[in-house]
Amino acid sequence: MTEPVSEARAGVEGLGRPRRGGAPSFWLQAFAAMAYRQLARFRAAPSRIVNSLVFPLIWLLFFGLGWSAAFNVMGPMARQLFKGLDYLEFLAPGIIVMTVFTSGFGSGLGVIWDREFGYLKEILVSPAPRSAVLLGRMTGDTLATMLQGAVMALLVSVAAGYTSVQGVLAGLLAAFIAAYASASIGTLIALSMRSPEGFHTVISLIMMPMLFLSGAFYPIDPLPGWLKALAYVNPLTYAVDLTRGLMYGVYSLSPGLDILGLLAVTGAFTALALAKFGRTYMA
Repeated sequence: MTEPVSEARAGVEGLGRPRRGGAPSFWLQAFAAMAYRQLARFRAAPSRIVNSLVFPLIWLLFFGLGWSAAFNVMGPMARQLFKGLDYLEFLAPGIIVMTVFTSGFGSGLGVIWDREFGYLKEILVSPAPRSAVLLGRMTGDTLATMLQGAVMALLVSVAAGYTSVQGVLAGLLAAFIAAYASASIGTLIALSMRSPEGFHTVISLIMMPMLFLSGAFYPIDPLPGWLKALAYVNPLTYAVDLTRGLMYGVYSLSPGLDILGLLAVTGAFTALALAKFGRTYMA
């Protein structure tokens, strides 16, 4: 897999010599340059949209529709289990969050490729503030990820018969924070790795337990205590519950706890990624 030289060097001009306006202005210039670069990379590879939608669509079509038909046979008992929703309605917010979360890990893979092609070394020796560089690239990746989330939200809404535009937009706002958390986790892991193959292996080991402990596929209330404790340190748990609540008005946790938990876990991983990037050097 290769990356065009022009793409690998995109945004370098915006990270060069500080311009007039002082340090805050230069920080914003570096932030905007990196965010723009990540969006430009996404625009140059439209196949990423298709690839990121395949996995959630498989869950929606074969898992969601199949189990929805099975639970419908149970009648009101199934709706009671899923807090008054049918299974497809219960699953829909989880599929949206799953899409942005799995796509957000691409931010980490981009770090590895930037190291491979020498772009990361150019960034590290530039006068650009490292915090602006990292936050800019994670923000750009998150915005690109939300485009994929919006497409999936449309598909899921059609499948589940959901018609509230306001609910979808509110749900996507919660998913945005989950996407940022995913980008920070992926970046943190990538800064400690050298090969794309190793990164994919580690991400797969982390991603699947996080998805199954998020409440996306089944309620977390009946889980054993030790599994429920793991779910509460999972940012996806709060993102899925908040998205489901904003779309359908059904919460497993309180909205305040969802917001606080999601912001706290996302902030913690972002801080760790910033600290790791600040100590990164290349010979």
